[in-house]
Amino acid sequence: MAFSADELRVLRRALAVALHPAPLQDEDVQDALLLAESVDEAVREAGRLRAFLLDDLTRYREALPGSLGGYLELLQDALAAGYDPAADDLAALRALRRNPAAAALLARCQTLAERSVRARLARVSQATTTPAAATSAPRARLLALPGGRAAAGEPKPTPPPPAERPVPKPSEVFPPRRRPVPPPPPEERVAG
Repeated sequence: MAFSADELRVLRRALAVALHPAPLQDEDVQDALLLAESVDEAVREAGRLRAFLLDDLTRYREALPGSLGGYLELLQDALAAGYDPAADDLAALRALRRNPAAAALLARCQTLAERSVRARLARVSQATTTPAAATSAPRARLLALPGGRAAAGEPKPTPPPPAERPVPKPSEVFPPRRRPVPPPPPEERVAG
């Protein structure tokens, strides 16, 4: 979004008033309201353009492989506009990965999709962590165990032998496959 010189002056005056509160003239209030309306309209137009682009992308994806060139171009435009590739996009690009442009775009989309998933998981984990639970108890101090650097000159105590578990046999882990029983031979019909 780009502002004109007049819009920048209005924005500068509004910021100055926000930092140093002072009474505004009616003209400044009207200018600020007009600028706010212009910004709101630009945001709505960007939303309409994004919806159109995504609908177009869906149409091109459904027409693959015949629409390969147009689909790749639209997907690149959508990614540049902040679109997170969907599972359908990844599946379509995997099917087209023999094409070098599709393979390169697949690598980019996989990276973006992974980042998006990680960000969503981080938001979910932050939302599930309550502030009371996070600050309720201080962390327990770690204590040094005997036999470390402090006891370098002392003989080290022998640890108790660990309990050994028997190693399972492959037949216990992977039971043998049962072979299917062949069907009984068909009865021969006697003409009679």
